[in-house]
Amino acid sequence: MDLKKHIRSIPDYPKKGILFRDITTLIKNAEAFKFTNDRIIELSKKFDFEKVAAIESRGFVFASTISYKLEKPFILLRKKNKLPAETHSVDFELEYGKATIEVHKDSIKKGEKILIIDDLIATGGTAEAAAKLVEISGGKVAGFIFVINLFDLPGNKMLKDKGYLTESLIEFPGH
Repeated sequence: MDLKKHIRSIPDYPKKGILFRDITTLIKNAEAFKFTNDRIIELSKKFDFEKVAAIESRGFVFASTISYKLEKPFILLRKKNKLPAETHSVDFELEYGKATIEVHKDSIKKGEKILIIDDLIATGGTAEAAAKLVEISGGKVAGFIFVINLFDLPGNKMLKDKGYLTESLIEFPGH
């Protein structure tokens, strides 16, 4: 299946100069959504991991299914002030602003290997912050799986240069 046909591109969103790759058109198609999740499960076999983590919010769509199918615990990496218990926090830069993500301090035990899943890798700020959260919590990043890699933006290369393993299902230019 050509998943690219199921991704909508929206120019100048959320600000001028950004070409937003929208996965809502993929997930509303049951066949494409199933195919995507099956491919992520297949790619996950390349990694040695104990838990699945996902970045809010679109990462949750895929990671919850993967967690369920592989019978692995699921960890939420959420925006600031969305988790009710004690958290670790990491501030980071986005292509279009600043943000903070958090994880519950009791989500990851020392030495646990965590596979991080998200819909898209662009500049890498969010993914790098997710890796820092895992490491601050005492865990180890097993790797990343993204549905989309924006190949002309530095995120995927930056993660690989830092020694992280990454996989993605499809590639698009980011501009």
